[in-house]
Amino acid sequence: MTKQVPSLYQQFEKDFKIGAAINQRTMQSSEEVIKNHFNSLTAENEMKFESLQPNEDEYTFEISDQILAFAEKHQKAMRGHTLVWHNQTSDWLFEQNGSLVDAETLLRRMKGHIDTVVGRYKGKIYSWDVVNEVIADEENRFYRDSKWYQVLGASFIEKAFEYAHLADPDATLLYNDYNESNPAKRDKIYQLVKQLKEKDVPVHGVGMQAHWNIYDPDLDNIRQAIEKYASLGVEVQITEMDVSMFAFDDKRTDLTKPTEEMKALQTERYLKFFEVFKEYKDHIGAVTFWGVADDYTWLDDFPVKGRKNWPFLFDEYQQPKEVFQKIIQN
Repeated sequence: MTKQVPSLYQQFEKDFKIGAAINQRTMQSSEEVIKNHFNSLTAENEMKFESLQPNEDEYTFEISDQILAFAEKHQKAMRGHTLVWHNQTSDWLFEQNGSLVDAETLLRRMKGHIDTVVGRYKGKIYSWDVVNEVIADEENRFYRDSKWYQVLGASFIEKAFEYAHLADPDATLLYNDYNESNPAKRDKIYQLVKQLKEKDVPVHGVGMQAHWNIYDPDLDNIRQAIEKYASLGVEVQITEMDVSMFAFDDKRTDLTKPTEEMKALQTERYLKFFEVFKEYKDHIGAVTFWGVADDYTWLDDFPVKGRKNWPFLFDEYQQPKEVFQKIIQN
């Protein structure tokens, strides 16, 4: 049935790429939807540090290679996610003789990882989320107090971009973060990227994760964020989009399906989001959803474990929702 509806990515082909995060499960369960509606793919977890290098110098590329082969088979572009992050990173990286690693060793390990991973996929991945989520959520703090930061201060950020650029000079390199439309955090992300640019660090874009919901964030804040990042002369990508049916502080667990009001709000929000994306198409390189269809989403376990969510344009049966038709028609 999905073959009979217009292609989502073809609808926006002149504007920006339309992407989806995929995994071993969705490569099979959503293959037809992926084939017909997306022209850019991201590995959801399979290219993160702990997936690729669980132990020092022990690389496990089998699944990430399968995902890349799937993308190539269907002639889809591939994004890389993510090289340097405080989460889903192997514990050994930060350890040395039972204590916290020294700066020289950590830099060497980081460079080795980036050289190996980016080098393996050189020319096959058009864009990398190089550094992920290093800005603190607290308004009175700039950098997240991660082990990266504890050992290396802020210097690890520019080093990561430099190493990634050396490993693949043609890849577009992004700084990626969430709550990216919140004015206080937006201004810090802007400041970080501005400082990197002033040092001639090869950062080419800002990834706005866009884990949004049917109430937040405010559309004007999204516009202002895109404008502010783009003013630095970098590309903006929407990297991990989903539109949750629940506000972040809503802990309800009693719904087995979304209410009519929820569906109406989600439709309205998606239409407005895509209006904004079209408005700024000259600055946006890709819009990537953090999943394909409602049968599988990380939001089923976050922030309320085991609660079903319905955040995408395709339902639990891989069929396009009403909002999909409206986006296509706009």
